[in-house]
Amino acid sequence: MEELLRLLAEDAPGSELARAAGSNQAARDLALRIRAGMDASKKRETELSALVDVARELASARDPGSVLDTIVHRARTLIGTDVAYLTLYDAARGDTFMRATDGSVSAAFQQLRLPLGAGLGGLVAETHKPYWTADYPADHRFKHISTIDNAVGEEGLVAICGTPLIVDGAFVGVLFASNRTRRPFSREEVSLLGSLAALAAVTIVQVRAAAETAAALEQLSAAHAGAEHAAAAHDRFAEIVLSGGDVDAIAAALAELLDVWVILVDATGNELVRAGEVNSQAGQGGGRPSGRLVPWAASPASGRLTRVGDCWVVAATAKGERLGALVIGGVDELTGADQRIVERAAVVTALVLLFRRQAAEQSQRAQADILADALSGTTDPRALADRFRLLGKQMELPKQVVVAVCRGDHTGVLARLSAPLEDRLALIGPYAGDLVLLIADSDPVRVAGELREVARRTGVTIAVTGPATWGSEVIAVHREAARLVATMLRLGRTRQAATRDDLGLAGLVGAAEIDVAAHVSHVLGAVIQYDEQRGTDLIGTLRAYFAAGQSPTRAAEALHVHPNTVQQRLDRITVLLGEGWLDPDRALNVQVALHLQATLPDSS
Repeated sequence: MEELLRLLAEDAPGSELARAAGSNQAARDLALRIRAGMDASKKRETELSALVDVARELASARDPGSVLDTIVHRARTLIGTDVAYLTLYDAARGDTFMRATDGSVSAAFQQLRLPLGAGLGGLVAETHKPYWTADYPADHRFKHISTIDNAVGEEGLVAICGTPLIVDGAFVGVLFASNRTRRPFSREEVSLLGSLAALAAVTIVQVRAAAETAAALEQLSAAHAGAEHAAAAHDRFAEIVLSGGDVDAIAAALAELLDVWVILVDATGNELVRAGEVNSQAGQGGGRPSGRLVPWAASPASGRLTRVGDCWVVAATAKGERLGALVIGGVDELTGADQRIVERAAVVTALVLLFRRQAAEQSQRAQADILADALSGTTDPRALADRFRLLGKQMELPKQVVVAVCRGDHTGVLARLSAPLEDRLALIGPYAGDLVLLIADSDPVRVAGELREVARRTGVTIAVTGPATWGSEVIAVHREAARLVATMLRLGRTRQAATRDDLGLAGLVGAAEIDVAAHVSHVLGAVIQYDEQRGTDLIGTLRAYFAAGQSPTRAAEALHVHPNTVQQRLDRITVLLGEGWLDPDRALNVQVALHLQATLPDSS
């Protein structure tokens, strides 16, 4: 057995394991099963690493042709087939056409068009579902037509697997892997091809959008071909977009080209970006505005530059939606060519804002899917970790998290909730009608404190529980948070962020587990610490005060001190616990904490 373990540790092949086991059939079978599991794990790790490499390679590609060639080459390599190819959807003709191949030798095959529903690829295009077969010529599930069968026969293809390329519900094309001999496709291979197709579909759409942006800029430049300044601006904006620059780079370039200051505002007039130097000299457009810029956001949606007071304003509009506006100042007049440059910058800004929003929406959907799997318990935590890394997060899946459940109107609160948590926010998304946050933190009290102002400003009610590790603990802590937020609403504790201990007795009722010491410290910690540091007995005064029916006089008699002394101690307790500690609800919580404190082993 020691020899078998040594061989397994040294990654020995199965033949050596079988030899070492000798006649011990059970040991040999166990060793081979372990070897197979290790091989499968390595294969999954290799495939995931390959997908990450593919995503990185596709993200750096700018030319549409090279992107498609990369996709089919990677598909052929990853699946290990003789041929890989990709068809794109032609909306005008209602079919798909061959666009890129790797390993193909037939000219007829490389020029093939596939009607919807015809052949394996046409069925994938029509149903938007993957199909595969070990022997396509003999498989009667598919509608065989002569043009497709002849081209497939000339290429010599037998086994074919096809999966759709879909982005946001829109069909883009079909990615295929094929062999010239009979070959079954495993579900793991189909899933791997589907993952590659998902990456490919997003990249194709992004590259198309970049190409459309470049084309739009080219058309605008052609309209002013005689203006060298406009041409330089066009090149500058195109370079920014194609290199992955954001709206701040566009604003900075515009400010530099025209020697102005630039402010980008969103559709409601809130400032997003500002660039350029303030020129406050008389006759130079005045100083730069600050704060909320609603009047400047109200520019015509046509995309034409408009004078508003001392500034120039142009709307950034995409797909008929006003996404924001560029506000230009620091100059009295703009020439016709300069005005066209500003309008061109607005077009590019709108496209970048649209891309950014779409990317954010895709990320939010992906986060919501992972969150739902984590809270429903349907996915292994290791698989969650892999998917989390593919989101592009800057941190690994945290070992433990605090759960926050927000109930109320979630519209527009995502950014406000995320801001105070900075890079600790692991996942955020809707679940079971609530907005749920998983935060890489071990202190729910700290997190609740950071979210209180957000709750007050947005009107949502937030319950914070934890910490918990992934798996059943996260599920249980989320359920506790859901119960806690429901309790807060019943108690009228709306527009607040609170932990279980903040609700006192109401928070303890129904809790799966209670940390008595932590609860006592949360309610009475300031008083206990004061006694320990100064040698006083304010806790004893509290006990006597409540035992005397909250009568300072009777409490003084029980403590054998003057009533004024009791009152002075109560005043000190008010300073430590805060005003309102004698209100009925809080007084009850204090009394419960006193009783619990008496049960602790080190209480005196």
